[in-house]
Amino acid sequence: MHAWPASEVPALPGKGRDLQIHDTATQGKITLDPGPVARIYVCGITPYDATHIGHAATYNAFDLVQRVWLDTKRQVHYVQNVTDVDDPLLERAQRDGHDWTELAERETALFREDMTALRMLPPQHYIGAVEAIPGIVPLVERLRDAGAAYELDGDIYFSVEADPHFGGVSHLDAEAMRLLSAERGGDPDRAGKKNPLDPMLWMAARPGEPSWDGGSLGCGRPGWHIECVAIALDHLGMGFDIQGGGSDLAFPHHEMGASHAQALTGEFPMAKAYVHAGMVALHGEKMSKSKGNLVFVSALRRAGVDPAAIRLALLSHHYRADWEWTDAVLAEAVARLERWRAAVSRPDGIPADGLVEEVREALANDLDAPAALAAVDRWVERQNATDGDDESAPGLVSRTVDALLGVAL
Repeated sequence: MHAWPASEVPALPGKGRDLQIHDTATQGKITLDPGPVARIYVCGITPYDATHIGHAATYNAFDLVQRVWLDTKRQVHYVQNVTDVDDPLLERAQRDGHDWTELAERETALFREDMTALRMLPPQHYIGAVEAIPGIVPLVERLRDAGAAYELDGDIYFSVEADPHFGGVSHLDAEAMRLLSAERGGDPDRAGKKNPLDPMLWMAARPGEPSWDGGSLGCGRPGWHIECVAIALDHLGMGFDIQGGGSDLAFPHHEMGASHAQALTGEFPMAKAYVHAGMVALHGEKMSKSKGNLVFVSALRRAGVDPAAIRLALLSHHYRADWEWTDAVLAEAVARLERWRAAVSRPDGIPADGLVEEVREALANDLDAPAALAAVDRWVERQNATDGDDESAPGLVSRTVDALLGVAL
């Protein structure tokens, strides 16, 4: 599976700062020092409805991570998956009378278009669940053969007791885990499981559903969590720098994935930091496909909204905050974009070296994009109020906003 084209990232004078970021597992801010190559895995879409503002906000957060690392003169090894076979996708295809593979391909293509328009930097490896199956099967077999997994009516389940660190990502109690498991794709009430929280690794073939040859596992398809583990271990290995996604993935997805990987390798941790973006609401409720209260990036683009304004709207909220999308949020972003473009269109301006460092400092501090926007706003206000004579300033501001915030002026 291919990703989308990369926009050029301008080089800035000097060097950026190491990233401090909130780690869900340690419940505090940590400083990451990745070495010459930073490694990041971000969980991708299940392509039956792409791409709403909640998705865009999540991928914007991890795009900022890449930009901060690139500004420190590191390389970035970024991996993202596509869950192109899963119950919600199959259910939507059946409901609408579509072939599930065509639905997945169409929505994945639209996602690529949206990411390109928003100038999100692409992953080096963009891997679908289906293409990952040959690498998933031997991992499930290894877990089963090691006693970390067991069979139940043809299905294979992971035993959470196989990982002594289970629970260390989300820090939830057993009852909270059970409730979220039922809400987010698990089956805690299934009879015969050793532990209600045990997640499925391999689902035996069901009538009328797609399945693949699983060798000694029999025909079937992979569970959700093992998909990301197989892709991450194959392309990044253990101990990569950031495992990222929305806050709703902390449990069960990232918790279970960490336990799968740790049981497979005997190493800890799977990722140095577990980083989670907040949820975006509409009309007082979290945007979700199940509720249908979605604002789609593609619909905004068709309505003539500049993708740079959409991106500024996302950047105006801290990535970990839960917030609400409104017409006012978008209007404010459109107005900000107009002010910024007018300010950098002048042939000269006030010096901007200090602005570069302000934006760097803000983003290195747990991706504080609102503080970065405020710094640019202050420069714009001074630019409009003062006759500067620095011919290089407008260009430097444009390159800074492009390189670090992903907004083309």
